Amino acid sequence: MICLGIEGTAHSIGVGIIQDVNKTCTVRSNLIKTYKPEKGGIHPREAANHHANYIADLIYESIKKAHVDFSDIDLVSFSQGPGLGPCLRTAATAARALALSLERPIMGVNHCVAHLEIGRGTIHRCKDPVLLYVSGANTQVIAFAEGKYRVFGETLDIGIGNCLDKFGRFMDMEFPSGPKIEKLAEKGKKYLELPYSIKGMDIAFSGLLTAAEHYVEKKERLEDICYSIQETTFAALTEVTERAIAHTEKNEVLLGGGVASNKRLRDMVKTMAEERGASFFVPKKDVCIDNGAMIAWLGYLMYDSGSRMDIEDTSIDQRFRTDMVDVTWRE
Repeated sequence: MICLGIEGTAHSIGVGIIQDVNKTCTVRSNLIKTYKPEKGGIHPREAANHHANYIADLIYESIKKAHVDFSDIDLVSFSQGPGLGPCLRTAATAARALALSLERPIMGVNHCVAHLEIGRGTIHRCKDPVLLYVSGANTQVIAFAEGKYRVFGETLDIGIGNCLDKFGRFMDMEFPSGPKIEKLAEKGKKYLELPYSIKGMDIAFSGLLTAAEHYVEKKERLEDICYSIQETTFAALTEVTERAIAHTEKNEVLLGGGVASNKRLRDMVKTMAEERGASFFVPKKDVCIDNGAMIAWLGYLMYDSGSRMDIEDTSIDQRFRTDMVDVTWRE
């Protein structure tokens, strides 16, 4: 089966085409256009307008790059949530129009679960992991248990990506700010104490962000502040991931989401996994960030397991939680 997926939850609009080969994922094409505001963070309506401007061209380019025809597409899937309403509606509208014009079935999927499944689908040795999902708005520790993807820990306020971007905005860095902060952190020499907020299995970052801004006002070196932000937030993420591994007794750890591209976070989680005798996995960067291929793959898994949707069922859900998904494709 060949599936086309459209991702449009936030600042990126992506179109990916996948093909299942013996129940594993082959990515035929995976194109992304990212909205970058001139100043500040994401403006939902402007981001949606950006997506509307590029979506048609992305679909045609993806078809061409995948070396298929429109008639070869068996299924159209799209990110149904969670995310920014205007962006989600733009992606959903494009998916509905394409599915109707091609007379093909349509499948709306959960963005967070798609991050986990693309890891399992493209990394053949990754079977039943604990996922540390780290992106702009989402920070969750997820694992499969008793027929559902359960959230074993999550942010209580802002996602790790938003935390980094908010600090970047405070320092007039371009969006997204994570890569710039990572480079500055590599030159950090002194750790500055920051709030380490773990409440049970959940994490809070807003107090840390305020404290980091105070260090700027105190004229501390920016490199040291960025180093301290990374060390503190990533240590907390690693700790709750380790707790989830101990609780679920699983022996695989998977990273997903845009912040998973950060080398320091990868190193910390990898070290923790190795010390516990667990395997550590990270998908390739183009399927680690928000992308259409992961949406296409999850759409295929759902359809192949018997799930079906009518056009009337494809309304977006900005608060579509991970643990609301009926996991019909796993035993």
